[in-house]
Amino acid sequence: MKEIKNISPWAWVPTLYFTEGIPYFLVNSISVMLFAKMGVPNDQLAFFTTLLYFPWFLKGLWSPFVDIIRTKRWWVVAMQALMTALCVLLIVTLPSPDSQTIAAKATSVGTFRWTLVLFIITAFASATHDIAADGFYMLAHDGKSQAAFIGIRSTFYRIAAVFSQGVLVYIAGRIEETTGNIPLSWRVTLGVATVILLCVTLYHIFLLPKPAEDQPRNVQGKEVWHELGEAFATFFTKPGVWLAIAFMLLYRLSEGFLVKLCMPFLVDSRETLLRDGQFIGGGLGLSTETVGLLYGTIGVICLLAGGILGGIYISRRGLKRSLWLMAAALTLPSFVYVWLSMAQPESLWLIGSAISFENFGYGFGFTAYMMYMMHFSEGPYKTSHYAICTAFMALSMMIPGFVAGAIEMAVGYTAFFWIANACSLTTFIVTYFVYRNLSPTLPTKEGEETQNN
Repeated sequence: MKEIKNISPWAWVPTLYFTEGIPYFLVNSISVMLFAKMGVPNDQLAFFTTLLYFPWFLKGLWSPFVDIIRTKRWWVVAMQALMTALCVLLIVTLPSPDSQTIAAKATSVGTFRWTLVLFIITAFASATHDIAADGFYMLAHDGKSQAAFIGIRSTFYRIAAVFSQGVLVYIAGRIEETTGNIPLSWRVTLGVATVILLCVTLYHIFLLPKPAEDQPRNVQGKEVWHELGEAFATFFTKPGVWLAIAFMLLYRLSEGFLVKLCMPFLVDSRETLLRDGQFIGGGLGLSTETVGLLYGTIGVICLLAGGILGGIYISRRGLKRSLWLMAAALTLPSFVYVWLSMAQPESLWLIGSAISFENFGYGFGFTAYMMYMMHFSEGPYKTSHYAICTAFMALSMMIPGFVAGAIEMAVGYTAFFWIANACSLTTFIVTYFVYRNLSPTLPTKEGEETQNN
């Protein structure tokens, strides 16, 4: 393959990682809001959207085959083209429940069976695109350029988060307010995402470089499976592996419950519901565009700011000295949802401040989780071991997500948020044991160590 020269990383790194973010957030965040606004009950909504995490949980199993079949560039462009086509099919096949069914939150998830099928295929394509894009990034740069653009790729992925959860949801809200047609609002929103994916795909066909090193690995399938088996075997024989797995599964347990129902809570009616003779609190009754602004834009910006400051803090103090503060930052701000469900304030300033505070705390505390996974992955199979850790990270959100909706349907939002926050105890329990077992030094870069004490 002849290398296309003189293509600056500025011409493709921002678009590549912006495109990587859009389908991820479309599948994992916008789908929740879409089903909530279409009147799907919370138990069905939470369970079936949690299933969409599976491709990211399993992607380590097929990632080696991206290395041996075609080039990384081919995979990147092919997956972008596939996701564009899938978005077109989502628009065409999206059902239109009647307004009475939507208002009663009585839309069966079976109505959206084809939507779910298309979302799951999109999820597999997105996970495969992640694998190829990260591999391509390493091949299309020299070491110095990789380091220089690592912040750029992260920034544009974050911009994709704000665009997807904020701008796209806001667009849906504006159209809903103007037309009163909820299904139409989401068709138009998906259409905007489709146009962007199409434009970027066409752009990348011509502007992505073709590095000479981007060639399929000349190995047999048996060798790939052998390498994969070695990676798994060495992971599960690492010292402290079961404590590490417990930490990866339980550190974010409370957030795993909250994240599935935050947006449904924000848009659900304020009216107190009566179920089986008991009064159960309602939501905040916010409009879709308000949720796009407060939760999807300002809240996500605060989440990202928390992550940036968390990274600075942990780089200066080290993991061990940062761990307790970050565990507290991850869990304690989520009590604002208990207050929101009990007080049901009407002030958008108060609601927005509470959402922003919780998101900032989560972003700050999540940094310790990421650093711990990197720390635990150190060794001969660092890349494979980190991929296994990210699989446990996905599983940590899936387990509570499967049951979150059913619990809320049984007890209502206020009791649900109390239950979710009670799970913070698991965060502090696993933090205690990890803190005791952490090494006093933590590698921050290859060949460097930072004192934790």
